[in-house]
Amino acid sequence: MLRRFVPPYKKYLILNLTFNLLAALLTVFSFAVIIPILEILFKIRQTHYDYMSLGDGKLRDVVINDFYYYTQQAIEAWGPANTLAALAAVLVVMTGLKTGVTYLSSYFIIPMRSGIVRDIRNFMYDKILRLPISFFTSERKGDVMARMTGDVAEIEASIMSSLDMLFKNPVMIIVCLATMIFISWQLTLFVLVLLPLAGVLMGRVGKRLKRRSLEAQNQWGVLMSFIEETLGGLRVIKAFNAEGKMRNRFYGGTQSFYELSNRVARRQSLAHPMSEFLGTATIAIVLWFGGTLILSGDSPINAPDFIYYLVIFYSIINPAKDLSKAAYAIQKGLASMERVDRILGAQNPIKDPGDAVELRDFKGEIRYNGVTFGYDPANPVVEDISLTIKPGETVALVGQSGSGKSTLADLLPRFYDVQKGGIEIDGVDIRRMKVHSLRSLMGNVNQEAILFNDTIYNNITFGVEHATREQVEAAAKIANAHEFIMATEEGYDTVIGDRGCRLSGGQRQRLSIARAILKNPPVLILDEATSALDSESEQLVQQALDRLMADRTTLVIAHRLSTIRNASQICVMHEGRIVERGTHDELLKKGGFYTRLVEMQSMDGGSTLAES
Repeated sequence: MLRRFVPPYKKYLILNLTFNLLAALLTVFSFAVIIPILEILFKIRQTHYDYMSLGDGKLRDVVINDFYYYTQQAIEAWGPANTLAALAAVLVVMTGLKTGVTYLSSYFIIPMRSGIVRDIRNFMYDKILRLPISFFTSERKGDVMARMTGDVAEIEASIMSSLDMLFKNPVMIIVCLATMIFISWQLTLFVLVLLPLAGVLMGRVGKRLKRRSLEAQNQWGVLMSFIEETLGGLRVIKAFNAEGKMRNRFYGGTQSFYELSNRVARRQSLAHPMSEFLGTATIAIVLWFGGTLILSGDSPINAPDFIYYLVIFYSIINPAKDLSKAAYAIQKGLASMERVDRILGAQNPIKDPGDAVELRDFKGEIRYNGVTFGYDPANPVVEDISLTIKPGETVALVGQSGSGKSTLADLLPRFYDVQKGGIEIDGVDIRRMKVHSLRSLMGNVNQEAILFNDTIYNNITFGVEHATREQVEAAAKIANAHEFIMATEEGYDTVIGDRGCRLSGGQRQRLSIARAILKNPPVLILDEATSALDSESEQLVQQALDRLMADRTTLVIAHRLSTIRNASQICVMHEGRIVERGTHDELLKKGGFYTRLVEMQSMDGGSTLAES
């Protein structure tokens, strides 16, 4: 998955690899300075060296010979002590250069690391906005939140933080291995037989770590769902004295997460000691094998070269340890990556057609033609619905809970696609229109006013670009909202809190109506917009709705009689079908389903037509 996000940061990747390569080369050459110090200055090697050109022998022999030649020349010219000081100064300079380029390699990987994490979050948020509502009916909100927070954080902590190690350590290992082959390919071949054995052991532990990590991240999603449900239902929890039940439920979830987290952390903590043990064991075997060859006189290299060989080989150990730790961390992060990819890879069935149709001369006639739909296709919620809403007409849907009223309304803006039949606007199937164009024709006012933790002004202008202050105030006045808005601390600039919690139900609903008025849509969907209001608020909201509905094609999901008494057509739904249709007076004369609903409302004190 990361390959999708790396290309914008190729520049940083190339710079990182370049400085890592320089750091590795400087490490190898800085260690090479130690050999002449040991051999010549302390009289280990007495051989006299003459200058050799590349044509005099193999590259390896020429490089080594000329290195000793120049060292001998320095001793003769400056003396042993000064040569020692010069070599020490060269070692310090090379080490300084090495640490400098090592810092630069990390410096250039940081924008790549943090940029990829930012891009993953942005891609996930964009995908959540694009996915259909049906996706979130099968996924827990808390689990989706956990993937955007906990899983992305785990990707950052494990995979992204390991990028430096991933790009630095292999370069160091490759350069050191090349140097070891240069010194003795036979001994290096023996080493390369040992290293894969250690890698197999590390890999088996890593696979189990990924499996445990996936279980832990899934459990974290469950915990996030618990928290989301608790915050959303806190009033009910307290009203039913259910704190103990919810506490026990949450404690059980945290205990499972605690146990899984311990297993993951313990297995991850095994990486460093295991790699250190295997590295030390490998060095011991190489020391025994190479030392035996030198003592027997069969070795292709001498003792000083073997010391340098061991120094270079030891230089591989720390990068190998870091690489093994990175591999463990990546196995853990891959579990989170897998969960994130379930969202990024989810398919959206609500797509724009290739040959989309634009409505030129909009009239506003809506037709449901034999529509059948079910969230589970085997169990339709609405079945064989045919309905025509003429331009400027108000059609009301009434019926008991579960009869399919809201589902029928949700099919019009393509929140879901019908499984049989079709829906047309001015004779054009809505599936042949672009989704954005279709929804731009519609305004929604729902039973629960969906507001955001922002200013009143921004909530009214939500989804409407370039609205002026005068237009916003005019919409608020039509919605009977201007007076209470001006009574707040900062008027239209007042922040209303999470979901508008600082406002009453009637005030929230009037803001959502003002938002629909400002959008000025030709088609209006009212989903039980007054069902949760007291009588005084209902009157103010109903006045605002009457103004909003004027000269618009309107589909009303009715809850209160006052909303639908003057509807052009009332459709009574029962078990997913329209069983009666007509005006208020016509349906009362039939004495059927509608009459029983009205009588139920009357028995309920005249407040409701049917339970939603």
